[in-house]
Order: sequence, then structure tokens, then C-alpha cells
Amino acid sequence: MRFALLLISASALRAGDLPPQLVFLSREVPRWERENHCFSCHNNGDAARALYLAKQKGYAIAADSLEATTAWLLQPARWSEIHGAPAASDWRLARVQFASALAEACRTGAVKDKRALREAASLLAGIQDASGAWVIDTGGLPPAPATYGTALATHMSRQVLEAADAARFASGIARATRWLAAAKPASVTEAAALLLATPARADCRKMILGAQTSDGGWGPQRGMPAEAFDTALALLALRDTSPAASKHARAFLLKIQDSAGAWPETTRPSGGVSYAERISTAGWVAYALLQ
Repeated sequence: MRFALLLISASALRAGDLPPQLVFLSREVPRWERENHCFSCHNNGDAARALYLAKQKGYAIAADSLEATTAWLLQPARWSEIHGAPAASDWRLARVQFASALAEACRTGAVKDKRALREAASLLAGIQDASGAWVIDTGGLPPAPATYGTALATHMSRQVLEAADAARFASGIARATRWLAAAKPASVTEAAALLLATPARADCRKMILGAQTSDGGWGPQRGMPAEAFDTALALLALRDTSPAASKHARAFLLKIQDSAGAWPETTRPSGGVSYAERISTAGWVAYALLQ
């Protein structure tokens, strides 16, 4: 049933039907601001990014699901105002998340004017490390939806610079590209981020394919139970190059989808309860399935 909903027909899309994950995100993306009068890098960043993509693909996303988010994303100078986010947010990472959502809004046509995106890219360029990376501390744990880690943050930030003005930010893009090509993954999650950024990374592809679990997903390390976030990243990284592995991964994600249309949040350590991780996990998984 869920698989059928995911592969919803064009006629059904016109009728306004939505698969459960998009119903969930359409409700949750605007909810945090309405109830707390501030914006969240999870709801209005990660989750909103999936809704922009869904809208571009023809899903009938209600205008009010993204209206306030879009207005917020067009004000990069205010993005440090994350005091109401549903987790103790790193302002650097929040900047990456909001900028990535704005880049997606521009890429999918929801935002036509790139002036705010160029402003956001300038803010990101200002926090790029001398190494070329955007350094995000995960506390020694594998990256999670609410922490990203350096590899994923660097990939996402480079994408923003490229989308904003590749010529203007050429130096930062080049430094990020060199870092992404040379970085050594310490987890399957990092390998997925690096392969997503640099599809020629055969070492990362081998690491990912060798770590797929028997149920079709991936955990942060080989031999660990599969998690939704790690699986979504691996699915995005493999794209269409490993159809069998990707098919098993999609089946795993659909199997563990909950009755609300979301997924068990990926936390470090595993098994924790976190609204922030739940929203970001759902955003990443929905984005991967939509791709």
C-alpha cells in the first residue's frame, strides 16, 4: 500500500492525493513556527527541502505548508535567530540547513530571484574552514540528521555556492572539492556523503555496498542495525548505479515507515527520542525516495 502511494499516478497527483510522508511533512513544516513563533532548521530546513522537491515533481503541496518558510529563507541575515529550534542547534549547521533549503527552493522554481541565495552563499563562504571544509562537530559520534558532520555539511555548502554563483564563489568551491576528494570516511554515513559529493569515489562506493544489511538498509558502521537516515544517504549516493541495492533500500525504508507517515528518528546512540531528529530524518528519507 505504501509503495503504491509512493508511485502515485499523474491523475492522482492532479486530484491532490499525497503519499503519507508528504502529508506528515506538509503538516509539520509550518507547525513549529505557528506554535513557537520562531523557525527551526529541522522543520524549515531539512523537511522543507523535501517539500520543495515534491512540489516540483507535481505533488499538490498546499501553499500554506511552505509560505512562512519561504519568507523566512529569503532573510538570511536573520538565520542566527534559532533560539526556538527544537534542539540545541549549532548556528553554523543551521546556516547550512537553511541555505540548502533556499537553494532547493531556487532550483525547483519556488523562488525565482537568487539575491537571497547569493547572500546566503556569502554567509556560508565566511565560515568555510581553511581546509576547504565546513567543520561540524558531531561529538565523536557518526553523523546524524541533526548534526550532519563535516562531510555532509561540506557537500551541502558547496552545492549552495554552486547554485548561487559558481564564478563568484569559484575559490571556495574548488577548496571544498579538493577536501571532498581527499577526505577519508570514518563511517558508512560519511562514505555516503562523500560519494554523494564525488561520484567517482570508488572507495566510498565499495564501503557502502559492503555494509548493506540483510534487510536492505545501512547503519552508521558495517555490522550495525540499519537506520533510516543512513539508508537515505546511501540511497541518494548510489543513485542509479546500483539498482539492486537501491531497490532493497527503498523497500526497507517503506517497510519501517510509521503510521504517521514518518520514520523512526535516527539518533546517536540509536534508540533515542528526539522531535528534531524525527523531523530531519523524515525530510531526508522523503527527499531520497522522491529522487
